[in-house]
Amino acid sequence: MGHKEDLLEGAKRCLLEKGYGRTTARDIVAASGTNLASIGYHYGSKDALLQQAFLAVTEEWGERVSLPDGEEEGAVTLPADPYERFRATWAQLIGAAEASRPVWKLQTEVVTRLDDDEKLREAIKEPQREGRLGIAEGMLGIDPEAEPEKARVAGLLLQALATGVMIQWMVDPETAPSADDLTEGLKVLMEGR
Repeated sequence: MGHKEDLLEGAKRCLLEKGYGRTTARDIVAASGTNLASIGYHYGSKDALLQQAFLAVTEEWGERVSLPDGEEEGAVTLPADPYERFRATWAQLIGAAEASRPVWKLQTEVVTRLDDDEKLREAIKEPQREGRLGIAEGMLGIDPEAEPEKARVAGLLLQALATGVMIQWMVDPETAPSADDLTEGLKVLMEGR
């Protein structure tokens, strides 16, 4: 790996360990084994590097949790029954809740910074839109190219649910929803029972 990749990996580690606001350029240099001048040379600024590292962390997390356990990319088999498919996808996401805690903590911190950091807001807008399509494809098997509107609206719903569910897991894992709870709740909403 070269300095650019080393910096990105070091920044990702720092973000997950220290958070966005507490990560300094010196922390990144120490974690990457590079030097301060490398940050400016390869990324322009520490903030630009942190933005790239944040996007990489969230993308890698999305790839890890969107595939059912034991499945390889391109070989995802989802249940035919829509409720069972919904339950299976949420079981996967919730099953990764504890391991995902650092990523969700980081995402929560980044959201609180958006009002004061327009560059960060702009940097994450498009990846967030792409993430919606990715979550619809990864969790429900909806091809965004074949069914763009279906993938968009499903992705919006899944993204909103994921955020709420993960925050509940961060606050109180004992009472946070399970995949079965979410599925039963969906049935109540859809079927009125």
